[in-house]
Amino acid sequence: MTTPRTATPRTARAINDRIALELLVERGPLTATQLKEATGLSRPSVSDLLGRLRRGGLVDVVGESGAARRGPNARLYGLVGARAQVAALDVRTDGVALAFADLAGRQLARTELAVGGPGPGGHPDPARASADGGAADAVDAADRATVDAVLRTFDETVRRAGVTELHTVVMGAPGLVDPATGALRKFGDLPGWHRALHEALRRRMSGRVQVENEVNLAGIAEHRRGAVTDRDTFVLFWLGAGSGAAVVLDGRLRRGASGGAGEIGFLPVPGTGGMPAATDCGGGFHVFAGSAGVCALAREHGLDAPGDGVAAAEAVMRRAAAVAAAAGGAEPGSPAARAFLDEYARRIALGAAGAVSVLDPGCVVLGGEVGRAGGEVLAGRVRHRLAGLSPLPTEVRASTVAGSPVLGGALLTALDAARRELFSQQ
Repeated sequence: MTTPRTATPRTARAINDRIALELLVERGPLTATQLKEATGLSRPSVSDLLGRLRRGGLVDVVGESGAARRGPNARLYGLVGARAQVAALDVRTDGVALAFADLAGRQLARTELAVGGPGPGGHPDPARASADGGAADAVDAADRATVDAVLRTFDETVRRAGVTELHTVVMGAPGLVDPATGALRKFGDLPGWHRALHEALRRRMSGRVQVENEVNLAGIAEHRRGAVTDRDTFVLFWLGAGSGAAVVLDGRLRRGASGGAGEIGFLPVPGTGGMPAATDCGGGFHVFAGSAGVCALAREHGLDAPGDGVAAAEAVMRRAAAVAAAAGGAEPGSPAARAFLDEYARRIALGAAGAVSVLDPGCVVLGGEVGRAGGEVLAGRVRHRLAGLSPLPTEVRASTVAGSPVLGGALLTALDAARRELFSQQ
């Protein structure tokens, strides 16, 4: 029989230090008394613990608690933000958003850069290039120019924010991330500069550079800061220019064997007029859920939806939801708005029913630009439709993450990585 080993004093101290650091991450600055109550340690043990963490450069006095009686226990202890800095990127086909934060989670800087040209995906139109290989050359040149522009903006923001050394960079982008290599895989017609940017960052950064599917990052943000902080199992449906899903089961993000879990744009659903193919999701759920489908559906119902882009889809969805939610539904155009919302909800429920029947997540969150614009008005309609399609009880909630979910999820992921490494060294 194996005799259980008793934790050594050194191991016990390391465990207590890690608990205290996690409490400071979760709750923010705390007094020694608050740490004592939260950890159950004695006052001398908390005093020793704080001394170790201060000597290690991870914790310091950041203020006072405001207690009437001043003294050592009234001092507030918090993470030393300057101990490490992290960066996050939200990379789209037409732009990049960047944000920087310190170890305590304080945002140091945020900026956005529009990229692109006259062609699809922000590249020069290959049809305008010469037939002797000029098209490929033009796209390659555009990729290089875009990467250079992003890197210049990155460097300028680093200098402006006073960042000295980045511990971790997390880049969110559409597409598949290879679970074995961590590289962004070539997928569909996504622009090549996304992969080139990831590779350029890895070459020039001394710290960790990680790429993650952007919908997965939005799911992380929703779990930690949004609509599902009370649940460990859910599926986030991203409804924007395209469609995708983040799958979180038992508190863990699930990526799948090839990194493709949640590629619901390829999900076959009735009514699209075709079937998806390995290289084209045009006959799948994407037809119903993407911005072009939203705008086409709006025009069918007599609603104003100029163009097929995500901005137009977001605007028409926001207007329709506002009209449908008006008192008594008596606003001009409300019958058309309600009919548009009902049909779009039916389409989303078809896709959600497929995910629910396989995963039984108990909760579906509607995110992305279109899902967020529809809010509770759209979520309620999808909830009703889904209840008629599946016997499995499933909540449908609207996204509530403030700001950019992708950028927020990337910052959370970068901070988790930095803290995990630094805390384990304590």
